[in-house]
Amino acid sequence: MNWWGKVIGGAFGWMMGGPLGAILGAAVGNYFDNGLAGAGKDSSLGPGATQRVQTVFFTTTFSVMGYVAKIDGRISRDEIELAEQVMGQMQLNTDQRQVAKNLFREGKAAGFPIHQVLAQFRRECLRRRNLIQMFMEIQVATAMSDGNLDAAEKRLLGEMAVELGFSRVEFDTLVSRLSSQTGFASQEDRDQKLKSAYGLLGIDEAASDDELKRAYRRLMSQHHPDKLVARGLPEEMIEVATEKTREIKSAYELIKESRT
Repeated sequence: MNWWGKVIGGAFGWMMGGPLGAILGAAVGNYFDNGLAGAGKDSSLGPGATQRVQTVFFTTTFSVMGYVAKIDGRISRDEIELAEQVMGQMQLNTDQRQVAKNLFREGKAAGFPIHQVLAQFRRECLRRRNLIQMFMEIQVATAMSDGNLDAAEKRLLGEMAVELGFSRVEFDTLVSRLSSQTGFASQEDRDQKLKSAYGLLGIDEAASDDELKRAYRRLMSQHHPDKLVARGLPEEMIEVATEKTREIKSAYELIKESRT
């Protein structure tokens, strides 16, 4: 929780600067009245420091969720519920939940500086690829939460992914995998669930056992909660990552069972 203490003291908003500092300042409001003195002496505030990256991830995730939710011209109840679900998984306290909601509203506002926000987010993450991928997965899930990813949403999300260093092929693979993940979680028919399990792992049914195992290990490594927290994922989001690893493991076990 140390990163949150820095947030309510105003130190991170002051040290980060740029659009993220301004957005966080607007979301936190009068909490920024305190704590600026001596902020520059704290080594945990420097670029790349874990607590700073945690704050950057929190700020960018919820503000961009608000931006993504309005891409199709309206904000659905499903998109709001997904944001609230993420807050619930994070077990945010009352103040944190309010700031997350304020960040979501900042993202919905006209003139939200999406390109500048993404550029600063990428710089602050210092090439933490798995962390950036987790961020993109949350944004794609936001757009897909109403059961549909329309052309405008996919185009804008694809542009965001490219700005964050992903190729178009990598983005399309991510979308396909997340779509299969949604199907895997909701399907009751075993054959359809098995088909979704292959898609969730990013392989086809003709994949060898070795290819299956490699795909499973790669995804588990990318989403391992402890590794993500070490790279700057807020500790409060560990349940979000844990749920992803549960689904990956469940898909892998279903495929293995079907092959015996």
